[in-house]
Amino acid sequence: MKIFFVGFMGCGKTTWSRKLASHLGYEFMDLDHMLEEKAGMTIAEYFLQHGQDAFRLLESSILKDTVYPENVVVSTGGGLPCFFDNMEWMGANGQTLYIKLSPKALAVRLDKGKATRPLIAGLHGDELVAFIAEKLAERERFYEQATHIVNGIDMSVEMLTATIKAGRGIK
Repeated sequence: MKIFFVGFMGCGKTTWSRKLASHLGYEFMDLDHMLEEKAGMTIAEYFLQHGQDAFRLLESSILKDTVYPENVVVSTGGGLPCFFDNMEWMGANGQTLYIKLSPKALAVRLDKGKATRPLIAGLHGDELVAFIAEKLAERERFYEQATHIVNGIDMSVEMLTATIKAGRGIK
């Protein structure tokens, strides 16, 4: 089974998808890492040099052109589900799991690593929370199409496994 983690930047997609893959004995793939390898530069550098439109096209092409193992957990970029037909594609090719957090919780998590995230690099305090709230309001309609929606506070790999098992996946 293919499981795609979605959600806003900083919600824990990479951490939790890696943990779930290990727990299930599945392979783990990080689409952001794959994009950086293909581009030969960091996402921030690519974003600055080529712009958001080119970035979103490359991101979508990596999602759809990758040959995935039969059993894999995939961490996606925060904006990936919100462009083109990416969310529908992931849903048609596996299960999707949205890690949901409040703007305030996301701001606390993102505050330290802002320099590597082009969309929030210069934002601080209430300005960061307001930006996240606005972006989340735009993106949530895509995220909420996920097969599974979990609260990002107090998660455990056991809870994630039970959530996936309750769906149409793991036996």
